[in-house]
Amino acid sequence: MRKYDAVIFDLDGVICTTDEYHYLAWKELADSLALPFDRQYNNRLRGVSRIESLNLILALGERQYSDEEKQAMAQKKNDTYRRLLERMSPADVSDDVLSTLKALKEKYPLAIGSSSRNTKFILSRIDLLDFFDVIVDGNDISASKPDPEVFLKAAAALGRKPSLCLVVEDAAAGIEAAGKGGFDSAGIGDASRLEGATYHIEKLSDLLGIL
Repeated sequence: MRKYDAVIFDLDGVICTTDEYHYLAWKELADSLALPFDRQYNNRLRGVSRIESLNLILALGERQYSDEEKQAMAQKKNDTYRRLLERMSPADVSDDVLSTLKALKEKYPLAIGSSSRNTKFILSRIDLLDFFDVIVDGNDISASKPDPEVFLKAAAALGRKPSLCLVVEDAAAGIEAAGKGGFDSAGIGDASRLEGATYHIEKLSDLLGIL
């Protein structure tokens, strides 16, 4: 079995789940604009940047907005989202995730590669901010997934070649980004059914049988 030198995790849907908070924040904004945004459409936003997500939502209507208006909307959504994130605590990390991370940390450097600009805030809320050797998020990149930039920067910061890093992802955009960057990937959640993933896992502890 192939050996890896490091593991790079997406955050949302892998380490913890904040999808519901994202949805509620986007829903509040969409409702204020009278746009027909729902949970099914929300799935299209997974793994992409805030502005790209906003553009997808605005595409539900016909009105065109200036860049300044879009920035204000994105900030309004983020303010709502961060308010909701205040509810998070270490209890939002499952026993399976925590025990797996502890086991992996004994053998591998670990990184987070997330498009979210709130990554460090979330990690601080769930008491994992100091757990990872490298954190690369939406504040550090110019292109969101499926561009591989976030994973490439994480690998570089770890001092590892992409081919020797395993990416763990729950979204199609993340699996695609891993492939484009030359990384093997383990798909979990919705991504566990994607053909593009190198491995398909049902829970994070399944990584222990791969690594």
